[in-house]
Amino acid sequence: MNILMGCGKMQKKENRKISMLENKDITIEDGFKTFLSYKKAVNVAEDTIQYYERCYKAFANFLGKNYLCENINSHTVIEYILNMKESGNLKDITINTHLRGVRAILYFFMENGYTEQFKVKLIKCDKPVKETYTEAELTKLLKKPDVKNCSFAEYRNWVVVNFAYGTASRLRTIINVKIEDIDFYNDEIRYTTTKSRKQYIIPLSSSLKKVVQEYLQYRKGEDDDYLFCNSFGEQLTKDTITSAIYEYNKKRGVSKTGLHLFRHTFAKNWILNGGDIFRLQKILGHSTLNMVKEYVNMYGNDLKNDFDTFSPFENIQEDIVPKESIKIKKKGK
Repeated sequence: MNILMGCGKMQKKENRKISMLENKDITIEDGFKTFLSYKKAVNVAEDTIQYYERCYKAFANFLGKNYLCENINSHTVIEYILNMKESGNLKDITINTHLRGVRAILYFFMENGYTEQFKVKLIKCDKPVKETYTEAELTKLLKKPDVKNCSFAEYRNWVVVNFAYGTASRLRTIINVKIEDIDFYNDEIRYTTTKSRKQYIIPLSSSLKKVVQEYLQYRKGEDDDYLFCNSFGEQLTKDTITSAIYEYNKKRGVSKTGLHLFRHTFAKNWILNGGDIFRLQKILGHSTLNMVKEYVNMYGNDLKNDFDTFSPFENIQEDIVPKESIKIKKKGK
């Protein structure tokens, strides 16, 4: 058995050497074009494609687009990391974001014999606590506008904010929700456009249900129309809704902005309210519990709220700790 395994590994190495010889003189630009064609062929999301393009562009600017794939090794990556550290004010977590994209590209090069195999390691960094909206800020943002006097855009933005906080949805998911995806009978929302490309269903809370039902009385539209639209009934773009929510927050005196903050705020408050992490995982659409566990770790300080009240150790102290304090004798007496 061990001999066969050893032979298999040797054969793979030989095949890799042959592949390297066949793919000699391939530039990183040519290699990336092949990588991109493959990713598009397997239906990778457009947002991810754009992410890979940004990562490649920065990497190509460092090496030069005519740099040969066969010359890339672990030292090349180390030099690129140092270049990112020295070239600007990039945070370690941002450098890792770039590295993940470059790593995916390089691993494709390795699999196809363009580059010798080696491991691309991320740098060590402290993960900052994700920013969230405070209770006071949420009160401002969720306050209903005067429907009779405000514009459709302002009213729609209020509904979008309610929807974002009530469902913890990503921006891309929100702009692709259609009217027919809202099941008022079963109190459910069906997501058809997600980061993982997997459709799933989440509950529709009673309060959000009322908000959406009222909104549809103004919005009108057919079942296959997008839930959130512009004044002409057309689907909102990412740029349009991002700009709209920025202005909406600013107008209400909230300096923070971004729909994604509602997602973080939902996760944080779900945890603080005692919600279980397994249901949170499903609502957020994460394939594993890893990210959900990070939320628990991030908001550790907030979890100290009322800790003594709920701590089993603190509660039992009332029964076993003497009411009178123990007097300690001083030395020599």
